[in-house]
Amino acid sequence: MSTPKPAGQRHRYALVGTGARAEMFVGAIAVDHAERAELVALADTNPARLAAHNRRLTGLGAAPAALYPAEKFTAMLDETGADTVVVTTVDSTHDEYILAALAAGRDVITEKPMTVDAERCRRILDADTDGRVRVAFNYRFKPAHEKVRTLLASGVIGEIGSVHFEWLLDVRHGADYFRRWHRDKASSGGLLVHKSGHHFDLVNWWLGARPERVYAQGRLFFYGENGSRHGYDRGYERVHGSPEAASDPFALHLADNPGLAELYLGAEEHDGYLRDRNVFAPGASIEDDMSVLVGYDTGASMTYHLTAYAPWEGYRVMFNGSAGRLELEVVENDHVDPRTAGHVKGAALHGAEAPAERGATRLTLHPFWRPPESVELPSSPAGGHGGADAAMTAVLFGGATDPLDRSATSRDGAAALLTGLAANASIACGEAVAVADLLALT
Repeated sequence: MSTPKPAGQRHRYALVGTGARAEMFVGAIAVDHAERAELVALADTNPARLAAHNRRLTGLGAAPAALYPAEKFTAMLDETGADTVVVTTVDSTHDEYILAALAAGRDVITEKPMTVDAERCRRILDADTDGRVRVAFNYRFKPAHEKVRTLLASGVIGEIGSVHFEWLLDVRHGADYFRRWHRDKASSGGLLVHKSGHHFDLVNWWLGARPERVYAQGRLFFYGENGSRHGYDRGYERVHGSPEAASDPFALHLADNPGLAELYLGAEEHDGYLRDRNVFAPGASIEDDMSVLVGYDTGASMTYHLTAYAPWEGYRVMFNGSAGRLELEVVENDHVDPRTAGHVKGAALHGAEAPAERGATRLTLHPFWRPPESVELPSSPAGGHGGADAAMTAVLFGGATDPLDRSATSRDGAAALLTGLAANASIACGEAVAVADLLALT
């Protein structure tokens, strides 16, 4: 990693890819950790989004960054003296900027997934010979997940034989992947790469394991052209300017969200990207209902299911061990409030009325020969992903200590990615897929 800076000299960061996900990183660098970090440059293919982020920076009381078109990425590194690059572009372009930054001698922090196919992953691993790449797996930093890691490492349920993991994306959050570029598997790798990569990484981290063999089934059941079959499709292409979308609970009205309107609606003239597609429009090439069976190098196995059209959002993960069972249940919201059905997940309600949605987290230990025990969990701090974003950026940008070793390397990123890629390959061929046949992790 980069040589430590002399006292009083801040670490210099540049960021490429100024969509909505970049906002968390921009705020963390320029405001939360400004005493030791400095955001010196932003790059993107779209000048309107670059300008929008600079307006946000000045609104936060931070200095504006130097702005560069994406094709001037290497020149940006040279001219600004950036030490580290943060990559938050479309998933299929991550490798381009990671490799260019490594070639220029810079460190890299990339959003997950690290990339979207095995060949690009191989190129990153070959280039990252001295551990300069970190992958932003924020779910490692959630307090409940840290507690699970600690308990499993203590041997409280003995040797782990199997894991069952179910993740539910509700009809607000799951739908959003079908409004934007994620609906194209070539761009995102599909949900088994883009979304489930979080979950596969958690299991790798919890078990201290690597995937070896994967079998999967999946299909596009609900979204896309299935909307006609289920009776939900209103027949429009995109929401903005479509009268048919006015009362559609699946519609995202960009004009009602100033932040998204500035980043996307006001930027369409430069690249034609539509952020508010009809979730039932033709052309979706990703699945919304997936089942996966994974075998690990420890001998443990995992059964996993992702549903992207659920009535509530949350997950259940159960670990079966030689001395008992550990169960984590997280209800992020117990239903979708119709007042926020057409918003992105986490968007605030208009007005001061509190949402009707409720959530809860429960961790239960079931030891052999004894009654179950409720495990007390640390409170989740405020902020994105239950405080996980702030905890992760404190380590990435603020120099916070990390005794649980939560910072993911490029090989951690590859292990999570390859689980999803092997699952995609299994869906395509109908057979189990050996991870090493895609890329051997040594």
